[in-house]
Amino acid sequence: MQLSDKKATLSFSDGSPSVEFPVYKGTIGPDVVDVRALYGKTGMFTFDPGFKSTASCESAITFINGEEGQLLYRGYPIEQLAHACDFLSVAYLIMNGELPNKQQQHEFDDLVTHHTLVHEQMHIFLRGFRSDAHPMAILTGLVGALSAFYHDSTDITNPRHREISAIRLIAKMPTLVAMAYKHSVGQPFIYPRNDLSYTGNFLRMMFGTPCNDYQVNDVVERALDRIFILHADHEQNASTSTVRLCGSSGTNPFAAIAAGVACLWGPAHGGANEACLNMLEHLQANGGIAKVGEFMEKVKDKDSGVRLMGFGHRVYKNYDPRAKLMQETCREVLDALGLHNDPLFKLAMEVERIALEDRYFVDRKLYPNVDFYSGIVERAIGIPSSLFTAIFALARTAGWIAQWNEMLSDPEYKIGRPRQLYTGAAKRDVK
Repeated sequence: MQLSDKKATLSFSDGSPSVEFPVYKGTIGPDVVDVRALYGKTGMFTFDPGFKSTASCESAITFINGEEGQLLYRGYPIEQLAHACDFLSVAYLIMNGELPNKQQQHEFDDLVTHHTLVHEQMHIFLRGFRSDAHPMAILTGLVGALSAFYHDSTDITNPRHREISAIRLIAKMPTLVAMAYKHSVGQPFIYPRNDLSYTGNFLRMMFGTPCNDYQVNDVVERALDRIFILHADHEQNASTSTVRLCGSSGTNPFAAIAAGVACLWGPAHGGANEACLNMLEHLQANGGIAKVGEFMEKVKDKDSGVRLMGFGHRVYKNYDPRAKLMQETCREVLDALGLHNDPLFKLAMEVERIALEDRYFVDRKLYPNVDFYSGIVERAIGIPSSLFTAIFALARTAGWIAQWNEMLSDPEYKIGRPRQLYTGAAKRDVK
C-alpha cells in the first residue's frame, strides 16, 4: 500500500486535542484511514459491527467494486476468466499472482491430480458419521482430520510445507465432498482417476458406481468448472475472514480451512443457493408462475415474513457479475440435458423480470446474485441441495488457502484480536 499525501483529522466536541492519522491508497478502490494508533492517542477504539467500514488486512488477491458490479481476481475480470480459463488455471492465478504458461499449467495440473487420493484410513473415519448427517457436518470433520493424516507438512513457517498443504487441500477437497455424498446415499466410494480433469474427476466420483461408470458430459463438466471459478474467492467475506483469523493463531492449514468450512455452512453465507432453490420449489408447488406476482407483493410487505432469496448482496449494489455468467451457464446446461422447459428456470426468469422492473426492488438495488441460478444448475446436474454448500467450499478452498498464505507472508501480520464496546455490569462485589 502507498502512503497518501493527505491525512485524516479526528476532532472532538469537548475540546480535546485533535489527532491525525495517515491515509493509505490501494491500487484501486477507496483510500483507508490507518487507525492503529487510535487507542494510544485517544484511549478509544472504533465501533464497527460486522466490519462494514473496516479493512482487516492488506491483500492483492481479489477486488470487488460493488457499485459497478465488478469482480477481479489478481486484476483479471471474472467474465474473462470464466470464458477463457479452467478452474485449476484460476486456482494457480489466485495462489501465485499470474496465470500459468503451458508448462506451469501442465506441472500444476499434474501435481494436483496426483494428490487427489486420500489416506485409506480416512474412509474408516468417515464411517463413524451417521448416514443422515448433513454433508457439511461431515466435510468439516474430514477437513479438520486431514491434519492427523498429513502432519508432515504443517510447519507454517516453512514455505515448502505451506505449498504442499495448499496442493493437498485443493486436490483432496473434491474427493472428500464426493465421499460425504456417497456416505449419505449408502453407495461405495469411487476412487479418483488420474486421466480425468479436476472437475470431470469430481463428477465421476459423485455419480459413478462400481456397476455403472459415469461418462462425463462436456457441457456439464464446463458448467461445474465455471461454478468453481465463480466461487473461488470473494475478498474478505465471513468465511475468508474466519480462515485468516483462525490461521493468525498459528494453527495448521487444515484446521484453518475447516474453520472456513464451518463458517460457510451458515444460511446467510454459503447456504444461500440452497435456500434460493427451496424458495423456487416452494413457489412452484404453490401455484408456479401464476402466483409469482402475488409472491413478490408479499415480499414487499414487511409484515408478511416472506423473503426473496437470491437477490441483493452485502457488497454488490449493482448486478452481480457472477449472476450474469451463471444465467448463461444455466441455459447451456438445461439445453444440453433437454431441460430447456424446466419449470424452475422459467419461474426464476419471471421472478427476475418482476424484480428488475418493480421500483421497490430497483430502488433498493436488489439485483440477482450468483446464488439465484447456481442452485438450478446444480439441481439439473443431479447434485442434491444438501450438497450445494459443500460444492461452494470445494471451490472456495483455493481462495482460502491463498488468503491464508498471503497473511502468513505479511511481515506485519498479528493474531486477530477485535475489541468490544462493553455494556455489561460495572465492577461489583459478591455479597
